[in-house]
Amino acid sequence: MFDLKPVGRPTVWVNLIPTCYTTTMTETTQSSPPPVGPFAGLTVIELGHSVAAPFAGQILSELGARVIKIEKADGDDARRWGPPFWEGASAFFQSLNRNKQSVVCELRDPEQIAALKDFIYNEADIVIQNLRPGHVEQLGLDGKSLLARQPRLIYCSLGAFGREGPLKTRPGYDPLMQAFGGIMSTTGEPGRPAVRVGASIVDMGTGMWGIIGILTALYERQVSGVGRIIDVSLFETATSWVSLLASQYLASGQLAGKQGSGAPGIVPYKGYLTSDGEIVIAAGSDSLFKSLAKVLGRPEWLEDPRFVDNPKRVDNQTELYGMIEAIVATQTTAHWTALLEAAGVPCAPVNDLAQMLAHPQTEALGLVQDVPGTGMRFLGLPISFDGVRPKPLAPPPKLGEHTEILLKRKTP
Repeated sequence: MFDLKPVGRPTVWVNLIPTCYTTTMTETTQSSPPPVGPFAGLTVIELGHSVAAPFAGQILSELGARVIKIEKADGDDARRWGPPFWEGASAFFQSLNRNKQSVVCELRDPEQIAALKDFIYNEADIVIQNLRPGHVEQLGLDGKSLLARQPRLIYCSLGAFGREGPLKTRPGYDPLMQAFGGIMSTTGEPGRPAVRVGASIVDMGTGMWGIIGILTALYERQVSGVGRIIDVSLFETATSWVSLLASQYLASGQLAGKQGSGAPGIVPYKGYLTSDGEIVIAAGSDSLFKSLAKVLGRPEWLEDPRFVDNPKRVDNQTELYGMIEAIVATQTTAHWTALLEAAGVPCAPVNDLAQMLAHPQTEALGLVQDVPGTGMRFLGLPISFDGVRPKPLAPPPKLGEHTEILLKRKTP
């Protein structure tokens, strides 16, 4: 446990794990937890748009920080990323911006820029930004400039290609980085065009790396008394997602290529069509393969020299997968799930989002959460403290709803 000391205000010590996250689940159900979180007392300025920086900001806001989202006059572009729209903005925007305050600030207006800088110097503990490369430097809102005035500030820049190199000034978006970072080259079916992973894994992963950096800097600041400039980027995040595949190439000089639902170097380890759906079976060890062969009614595979161990199965995966596919296709997903689970072979049906959201496991974990004051429901943070998951405290803000806190005036 350690303490966090916000900057630029009277001393306020904030316990990292406050009472609301140290109660047991039973205690929590008996009384409502106080509306605070581990980062209550910290103020975050989010110069962010789209996904990466807003996701990082939302993590901090859901953990109790005051997050002030700085928006242009027509708002974050994500407000219009629909349909569907939900209570005034796109579902994308609403899902990434609950608990925040929205301040409209014209970044081309010297007076408003000066007001923003004064607010950062006097109020902010953390700044998160993912504006286009070079923009914050032009405005004097870069980390070096701000820390020169407020050395305890923690500044996190979520860039596109990183702060160095020939591409450092180029913008970037999730699909571009899935392509450039090698993810798409390994995603999809062999012999077919590259496929983007449906979820925004690069954007949201970059937001998570930003949070890891911020937490590290907060911890370090307790000793040093000074902040840090943190750089993360979409490209670097994309490379981290393919680090296991890259290690195989670095070791062998051979490209993994597209694997469909499978994984290079592990066989059998993929999805199959059943008579009514799809199922993924992960028999990633010799003992699990023995169990799988018995479930499928093919004990002779255990004596087949082509399948005696994982390296042999990798070499002969085309033949093995063809035989497994033919068998699995004869029965339903539920049939195979029951048999495989009874035999201890890891497996899972390929759920659509509706099935995942309605599943008893999702319900038991309390993953789908209501947003106070709205009819909206979103998936919560994938973390709990002593059995208690942080909850949304406030709805996503209307554009410019809180501008007066910065400019001391109402939005026109």
